[in-house]
Amino acid sequence: MSTQNPNPWSREAWQQGADPRYPQQPQQPQQPQQPQQPQQPQQGYSQQSEPQSAQQASTQQPQPDYAQQSESDYARQFQPGYPEQNAQVATASPRSGKSGSRLAAIIALAVLAGAAGGGGAAYGVATYLQGSQTTTATTTQVVQADGSNPDWTSVAEAASKAVASITVTSMNGSESLGSGVVVDAAGHIATNNHVVSGTGSQATITVVLNNVAYDATIVGTDPTTDLAVLQLVDPPSDLHVMSFADSSSLVVGDEVMAIGNPLGLEDTVTTGIISALNRPVTTEAVTDNTSVSRSGGSEVVVTAAIQTNAAINPGNSGGALINSSGELVGITSSIASLTSSQSSSQSGSIGLGFAIPANQVKYVVDQLIAKGSADHPQIGIGAQDITGTGQLGAQVTNVTSGSPAAAAGIQAGDLITAVDGSPVTSTESLVALVRASQVGQQIVLTVQRNGQSADVTVTTTAAAR
Repeated sequence: MSTQNPNPWSREAWQQGADPRYPQQPQQPQQPQQPQQPQQPQQGYSQQSEPQSAQQASTQQPQPDYAQQSESDYARQFQPGYPEQNAQVATASPRSGKSGSRLAAIIALAVLAGAAGGGGAAYGVATYLQGSQTTTATTTQVVQADGSNPDWTSVAEAASKAVASITVTSMNGSESLGSGVVVDAAGHIATNNHVVSGTGSQATITVVLNNVAYDATIVGTDPTTDLAVLQLVDPPSDLHVMSFADSSSLVVGDEVMAIGNPLGLEDTVTTGIISALNRPVTTEAVTDNTSVSRSGGSEVVVTAAIQTNAAINPGNSGGALINSSGELVGITSSIASLTSSQSSSQSGSIGLGFAIPANQVKYVVDQLIAKGSADHPQIGIGAQDITGTGQLGAQVTNVTSGSPAAAAGIQAGDLITAVDGSPVTSTESLVALVRASQVGQQIVLTVQRNGQSADVTVTTTAAAR
């Protein structure tokens, strides 16, 4: 197969043989809304609506009508002209000293799938039940002799054995590359949805693990979180399984290592730190179907992501972001890239990479393995951003009758400023933080009303599919 230059705005951001003129539009399958669980009002907030003050009204930015949508239906609009361009997250307009013209530049989020040709390690052992048989697998956990000076050589040696490279070959012969993580001894591989979706149901999936190639099938995909699970057709009996960390315990500045298959370079490791937590990141969802969302735009993935400066590039999608103990803290999924207004070309790593936190990965992956699909939390509100000076947050525009938010006493006009103590700076931030929770979980919203702040406990329910 000949090697072609990549089309930077193809589905995988680095793909051979694909035609970007015919993008696929994603679809979220619709299922009946699950019953809502009413809750008692919290912190003395009544169920009665209160009019918004003139000051609040003057600071609101015009937004689409969210009357029939929960926060999980919120969608960012993409710039026209690129088949599957990701959402703009920042703008810069440098001025030329001679001509005074402005060169527009944007930081765009890009999915990472691609196409191309001190302390010693003490490995943990885990036991898994497979029907009537018991299988023993080695985990990637590493015991460091000096926690303040980690031995990344031992970490790389242990964890890379549980990270796979993935090749997806479509019916027209085009190939796309990604990465994956072994999550159990049965041969289940966690990866990104955009690595394996969008190529058609007849695509062939090959997984290379420890220099051995295996056929694989799709167990389940979840476009809403950009996660998917594969199954090795004939898994070996000596699999190394990735250990999971508690991603809620991460702090900015923690050292991390990324392991994956960037540009087809298997078992590539890079190190860095956690640059930010709960960073709201929006990318376009990918499916094998064509649809337009109810909000009039493409369906999107909104993630409260881990930001890292560890170098990750196209092909790292679905790979591992691990801590110094060899435990998974996140699945690498997207990068920021600089593009000018005159070009749509995607750059490589600029030190702004993003990963889906391990706790969310485990929650979704467990559901995909069990039933092939995943439920997602929602609280039943519409919201809009606040502009101008003053407290940032997401201003509630409407509350769905009978929803968790209504039961908790949330009202139109309330300003949500935090979720479980994590700051809410925008509607996108609120969506990301709610989606990072679990169905049936209690979350605490910090709400401002009439100049007073209160914490309100809301129990999430499953969003309609």
